[in-house]
Amino acid sequence: MHENAARLADVVAIPVTPFTDGAVDFDDLRLVLDRMLDAGVRVLTPNGNTGEFYALRPDERLQVLQAVAAHAAGRALIVAGVGFDTETAIADGLAAATAGAEMVMIHQPVHPYVSRAGWIDYHATIADALPELGVVLYIRNPWVNGDMIAQLSARCPNVVGVKYAVADPVMFARVKSAAPHLVWIAGLAEPYALSYFAHGATGFTSGLVCVNPRLSLDLLRTLQAGDLSAARRLTESISEFEELRALDSNANNVSVIKEALFQLGIGSKAVRPPSHEVDEATSARVSRILAEWSVEHELQPSVDLAANA
Repeated sequence: MHENAARLADVVAIPVTPFTDGAVDFDDLRLVLDRMLDAGVRVLTPNGNTGEFYALRPDERLQVLQAVAAHAAGRALIVAGVGFDTETAIADGLAAATAGAEMVMIHQPVHPYVSRAGWIDYHATIADALPELGVVLYIRNPWVNGDMIAQLSARCPNVVGVKYAVADPVMFARVKSAAPHLVWIAGLAEPYALSYFAHGATGFTSGLVCVNPRLSLDLLRTLQAGDLSAARRLTESISEFEELRALDSNANNVSVIKEALFQLGIGSKAVRPPSHEVDEATSARVSRILAEWSVEHELQPSVDLAANA
């Protein structure tokens, strides 16, 4: 297994991509990164879905990757998001290696017609072209079964982890049992971390960590310690924020995080279509949540949260 694989057993942070006047704002991106790194975040995935991967131009994806890798050098494991056609994914993976990334996460293929053999071939083509990088699979479709993952892993020794983002803990347990040697990450973030850890996950993804890194890291520590009561309490503290992100088939997944960061004095609310900024009612709910977190979880704001609540 790739020497860095064990480092995936952590909070796998997905940084947002801040925009100002329609362009990527790298100063604000570095502020978001420092917020996480200073709190103890040690795994970053630039060009993840929370980073609006599909709304970025190819040159922007490269610039974001380079900025994150340079700023976090020596402080965090970089797992770069790659995808689209195999040639593009390989080119982005090679660029990631040049920038200092140790791993890539392959986004689920965006294609209306996917066969099981073709799914394996797609990932194997990318993994084989990037032998020096660890490869993390991103599974969002329940159609992908454990046998497919096991076959791919046997074919490509640099496949080291799975970000499993299907909302079914029972299926997660069944799929994981086919490839228990891989590092399994709860890919639906904090709300599913508790149930997936019960079935053998050792890390979880997070967009929330951009806003409240202490809360995400505390949840990881309670799960690692087996303190289920504390983990449940922390999950309850997170639940309303994550429910706002999940409304309307995750329409506000990114915009809620950017709204929260904006209220904390970091970056703008701007997201790119097909995402949209949150409405006033959602903004007010975000204000209230941040005010509660400032009291209960020592959230460090850049503005007066009580005045905004």
